[in-house]
Amino acid sequence: MQKDLTQGGIFKTLASFSAPFLLAYFLQTFYGLADLFIIGQYTGAPDITAVSVGSQVMHMLTVMIVGLAMGTTVMISRAVGGKDYNTVGRTIGNSVVLFGGLSILACAILLVFLDDIVVMMSTPVESVEKTKHYLSICFMGIPFIVAYNVICSIFRGLGDSKSPMYFVAIACVLNVVLDLVFIGGMGMATEGAAYATVIAQFVSVLFSAVLIRKYQSSFHMERALLRPNNRSIREILQIGLPISLQDGFIQISFIVITVIANRRGVEVAASVGIVEKIICILFLVPSSMLSAISAIAAQNIGAGKEERARATLRYGIYVCLIYGAFFALILQPLSDVTVSLFTTEAAVILFGGQYLRAYVVDTALAGVHFCFSGYFCACGLSIVSFIHNVFSIVLLRIPGSYLASIWYPDHLSPMGLAAPMGSLFSIVVCVGVYVWMRRRAK
Repeated sequence: MQKDLTQGGIFKTLASFSAPFLLAYFLQTFYGLADLFIIGQYTGAPDITAVSVGSQVMHMLTVMIVGLAMGTTVMISRAVGGKDYNTVGRTIGNSVVLFGGLSILACAILLVFLDDIVVMMSTPVESVEKTKHYLSICFMGIPFIVAYNVICSIFRGLGDSKSPMYFVAIACVLNVVLDLVFIGGMGMATEGAAYATVIAQFVSVLFSAVLIRKYQSSFHMERALLRPNNRSIREILQIGLPISLQDGFIQISFIVITVIANRRGVEVAASVGIVEKIICILFLVPSSMLSAISAIAAQNIGAGKEERARATLRYGIYVCLIYGAFFALILQPLSDVTVSLFTTEAAVILFGGQYLRAYVVDTALAGVHFCFSGYFCACGLSIVSFIHNVFSIVLLRIPGSYLASIWYPDHLSPMGLAAPMGSLFSIVVCVGVYVWMRRRAK
């Protein structure tokens, strides 16, 4: 299971390690996409909006969990690169303790504040009750979501990006089948979509837990390592917490944009929800590059191969620029057609096409600062990514979306340009910090 990422061709290593990441992220994104697509075939805008709003809240929680678990991945990767297997075991044990407690706490808090969350999202009145039902079921499944992502972070830290792909594939297939049964066959609508997601996550956790026990020979794991260790927990949080908060703020900006859209009516709300799902798919390559670069660079830094870590960053940026530019161009004439795959309502297609044409430009720009974020995380400087994302959100994304909604009330394209503007700011900051790091190293 354990793989040495410090040897072989750099591009080949990046491609082979990131490919399972990409497929796993695609399948994970397919959870919400399948819910939205299938419910759109059997219901109308109120149900589409409920699943869109609910899944956006869940997506925010999930990416924050993944960001926090990045601390586990990086710490394990560094220890593997330095052949320090005692630290590997200690990191795994303390990750189980840390995330186990956080999942139970998060589940309880979110259920208590369910009504407030729905209100904060400015959910259209037609979709309020449906959104509550969807979220209450999903919140009860948070321990399974946390367990799955922590186990995946452990595998990836050990250099194995394939096993998590198998886990999510199992869950994805089961989720689609259950969606068709619950939504199409039993008419359960939003509740059916939520139950399908939670059950699929639970089954995925069972498979991953069984498999990781079979590979304990790759690291030293004892019962004593499950005792909380302040140093290990602090190291995990020092790396993972800024990434988690960064991803949380990014999702908050998406939620604020959703709130702005929700106040403009159910058709605009549905169109923005659909486009957000499409963008999530397009961002899979940048996201996989971020995760792959963080793991590969961390293992190389642990092994003392700094130049190889920097080369991994460069190759990741090349891939993201080419990929993003391709989709930014090809979707200009195909935005309406793409949105129409998810709904037949003319108003939703019109607004969604406008929004997608502008928003898709961010695919290329965000990929660049995603790669830098992965590298900074591997270097133990994840706080840099947190800072530039917070400033881009506060100064450009949220104000830009709000002003565009006022100045252009009948068109969504200007609102879609807020995200690319924020990414340009992040790129400038990332390049500046990287240059400073290189000069300091010399």
